[in-house]
Amino acid sequence: MAEQRRPPGVDVLAGRLAADPHTGQLPRPLLVDIARHAVADSGTEDPTVVATAAATRLIAQRPHRIINGTGVILHTNLGRAPLHEEAAVAAHRAATGYGNVEIDTVTGSRGRRHGYISELLASLVGAEAAVAVNNNAAALMLTLAALAAPGSVAVSRGELIEIGGSFRLPELMAATGAQLVEVGTTNRTRLADYADVADRVELLLKVHPSNYSVEGFTAAVDYRELAALAHHHDRVLIADIGSGLLDSRAPWLAGAPPPWLADEPGARQTLAAGADLVLFSGDKLFGGPQAGLIAGSADLIAKLTRHPLIRAIRLDGPTLAALAATLDLYGAGRGGEIPVWRMAALTSDDLLPRLHHLATATGGTVIDGHGVAGAGSTPNGTIPGPLLAMDQGAERLWRRLLDADPPVLTRRHEGQLLIDLRTVEPEDDAHVAGALAAA
Repeated sequence: MAEQRRPPGVDVLAGRLAADPHTGQLPRPLLVDIARHAVADSGTEDPTVVATAAATRLIAQRPHRIINGTGVILHTNLGRAPLHEEAAVAAHRAATGYGNVEIDTVTGSRGRRHGYISELLASLVGAEAAVAVNNNAAALMLTLAALAAPGSVAVSRGELIEIGGSFRLPELMAATGAQLVEVGTTNRTRLADYADVADRVELLLKVHPSNYSVEGFTAAVDYRELAALAHHHDRVLIADIGSGLLDSRAPWLAGAPPPWLADEPGARQTLAAGADLVLFSGDKLFGGPQAGLIAGSADLIAKLTRHPLIRAIRLDGPTLAALAATLDLYGAGRGGEIPVWRMAALTSDDLLPRLHHLATATGGTVIDGHGVAGAGSTPNGTIPGPLLAMDQGAERLWRRLLDADPPVLTRRHEGQLLIDLRTVEPEDDAHVAGALAAA
């Protein structure tokens, strides 16, 4: 019987991992932990093999760049909206130095964290005031905690949403101490349903569906009707419009708004219809950093900023800087330069030369297709445009492209691998072609 080989010691195994150019990317303390677990748990397997696999998995989890070839502009799993270069530079400067986060350099006294952002955002959407927190779920939580809890909030049953990561509106409401009052049915909610409860709730909440649509035998109440009812009963109407379209006219784009935006409410129009506050995300159609933006009545915004919760969900300096730079682009009439809108506005004429070049290099076929806004925005809207299709080995190619450096994420559909260059920067085309060729 062959003598069983003794496993290497923890220090020896950690040293092997450190000497490897790939696994050696990890800090020494992590390598020691990985080695310790591998020696203890490998059983009959080679501890070096076990440790190398564990280190490789951990390296893949480190934040790193991915090329988005899916055509999903706001890909939640890839970080949603990429920042405009000016916003990224502003965030970098704020992160690597000091800034006027909470100091008024005119008076030398303590300043408002949201001062500039509040003024500019309010101006852009026609509101009295505005404030920003760290995401839209936090914005809704703050609003309910400050304006409703421990009272009740009326919401249509058709708007009790669940979005990614099992985030459910009723559970968030319960966490704030506000009581949910459901009105209407899943597919039909009328003004009378809200009127029946208006005198016994603190506010009315209307939530724009983020990732689904109800079709067929349906009815819903528009913002103007609901605002009139709320104000008749001396109640507040909160509109969670979700995706962050500042203005439904999209004046930063050439020509009329594209068809895929048809059902998306704009913050400016929702406030004009009578909503007291609108809430939306900063990293969706707004095209900025992750944030929750709230605009509307100055009195209500003041209540939010006085609530203790706002300190727990406030923005840091780099995010404030990126948000301010993004708002500046809209304010200067340059919203069309923001990556979300620049990608969305690409035409077939823009994409076809790049795709034909890629097809020639890889043997793929250029076909008609579409992309989407993504991240729960415009759930029924598609953005037409050409794609590259690879007809053979879609699963294998998809996996191999994810192993590239940097990885390339693509789509699989009906046995084909699909690549949409709408979400790929032109300077990355050569890398995509090379990764395909290697695969």
